[in-house]
Amino acid sequence: MNVTLHTPRFILRPAQLGDAEPIARYLNDFEVAGNLARVPFPYHLSDAKAWLRTQRPSLPVEETNFAIELPDEGLAGHVGFHRGAQGPIVGYWLGRPFWGRGLMTEAVTASLDWFFETTQADAIYSGVFHFNAASLAIQLKLGFTQTGRSTLLCLARGAEVEHIDTKLTHSVWKAREK
Repeated sequence: MNVTLHTPRFILRPAQLGDAEPIARYLNDFEVAGNLARVPFPYHLSDAKAWLRTQRPSLPVEETNFAIELPDEGLAGHVGFHRGAQGPIVGYWLGRPFWGRGLMTEAVTASLDWFFETTQADAIYSGVFHFNAASLAIQLKLGFTQTGRSTLLCLARGAEVEHIDTKLTHSVWKAREK
């Protein structure tokens, strides 16, 4: 879907080929890539360009990704959705220069508002590698609950890593508005 969302501090917009250089720069940081399942390390400009070629406006809601674009700073990260075995999954990353500013909570909130308004999904799934306390804190703040633990391949680490599985129901998301 070709959707742009506005938050108080930035926009969430479709990724575009011009984003390749900052994506490659931020994902070629093991502190970022090592927290993600599907991102190799090292991460090259060619990897970013290949991924961007998969991003088309015709993708369904469950496969929509948003670039996080800050005024006067440019691309800072991504938040997006993909299909999983249990249902839709939300994932996200932020370049290290942007950590600690509350940007990801704002980006995930806006994308989940859009997701639940646009779909009939009863729930959305996510999770974190066991050592990613900052990302888990975001999810818990937004109403996700821990549903268990599993192992998940982390391409950057080249290993199966313990993963804390999380879930957010539409009813919990809707209730937080009150």
